[in-house]
This record gives sequence, structure tokens and C-alpha cells, in this order.
Amino acid sequence: MAAMALTPSSPVSRAHHWVIADVHGCADSLDRLLATLPASDRLIFCGDVINRGSAILAAMERVWSLVESGRAVWLRGNHEQTLLEDLQGDGWLSLRRLAGCDTYRQLGDRGCRDWQERLAGLPTAYWGTGWVATHAGFDPISWQPHLSIRQAFWQAYDGRFGDVVVGHTPGQTIRRVGFDQRIVLIDTGACYGGRLTAYCPETGRAQQVQGSRPSGQAVLPPRLTSIG
Repeated sequence: MAAMALTPSSPVSRAHHWVIADVHGCADSLDRLLATLPASDRLIFCGDVINRGSAILAAMERVWSLVESGRAVWLRGNHEQTLLEDLQGDGWLSLRRLAGCDTYRQLGDRGCRDWQERLAGLPTAYWGTGWVATHAGFDPISWQPHLSIRQAFWQAYDGRFGDVVVGHTPGQTIRRVGFDQRIVLIDTGACYGGRLTAYCPETGRAQQVQGSRPSGQAVLPPRLTSIG
């Protein structure tokens, strides 16, 4: 499937944007985060709205309603991509992965297929002025969006796109890595008990709310808590 990217029109490009990473079914956290953001600003969800959390359908419906209203863009993440591939597959591996997929268990086969066309139409990058949002980064050979890349992109990026705002790699804080610190990692592990983050690329400001563990004790995957 060819990569797609959205470029804002002139009126939208003058507005502030908030990039929101890896909602992962944390619908309550998403609603609380949205309540902190200016209603006139543009929202960019940089993938992985689905899976992991306990309220996946509610999160999907909330984000899609914002897309339909014209306020938001939902970018494809590796979790949306994998679900699409498995729904289109007919082998045992696809069936096995669907059986272990949180979204498939919560929505059921029919529910997932009702969303299939919408998920297939999700773009893979959104281009602002001096910045771009995508789920994980860019392939350092083709420089096309890559939905599951990490270190290879961080090490090869040369600043050609300005700031690159991505999710995909959870950590306890927003982090900057790579060339001139131009890669901004904003997944702060909401589904692991961290925070759900919205980052404004025009101002560098961030808004955060507590993720899915009410105790506030973050339990992030050990191998992803540091960039190294």
C-alpha cells in the first residue's frame, strides 16, 4: 500500500497544532486531554489509537468524530497497519494474530471489518511548516514514512524535514534525539500507566494527563524507558 501524506492548506498552517501519540484505547485520558486544548487548534493523532487499552472502540469513535468534524487528522501507526494486514490475510498467522489482538477481541470480527475501510484510508504523515508528524519515523534509504522504525532513523536523520514529531517509543518524558535533537519522541506511555501527551510543534509546549493506571505508577516496558 502506497504511503500517503497530508499537507495543510494555508489557513490551517497558521493555526497551532497538537500532536497526540499512542492513545492505545485510553479513552478517558483522551477526553481529559482534549478538554485542556484550545478548541480552535488542529489535532494530529500520530497513530496507534487502537489496541492495549480497555476502551478501544470509544477511543476510535472519539478520534474519528474529530476527523469528520475537520478538526483532526488520524495518522496510521504500526498497530493499525498490522490489524489491516491481518484482516486482509487468510493464513493461519493472520488468524493467530487476530486472536491475540486487543482491538479484535473488543470489537469482534464484524466490528473490525466495519472499520477496515476507514483505517485503510489513514495517511502516514502530516506536514506542517518546519515540522512533520508521523508514527515512528522515516526509512533512511527511501525517506518514506516507516511505521515501526527506531534507532536506524534516529541515527541517520539529517534534519531534512525539520522537526519530526513521532510516537511509537514509550518513555517517561518527552525526549529529543538525533541530528540537532530534531526528532521529538512524545509517547509517554499512557497505556502503561504513564501520561497521555499532546505536543505543539509551533511552540514546543506540551499538555499531559494521567494515563490508564489511576495510581499514577508508570510501568513502562524496560527496554524502551531509555533511548540509548
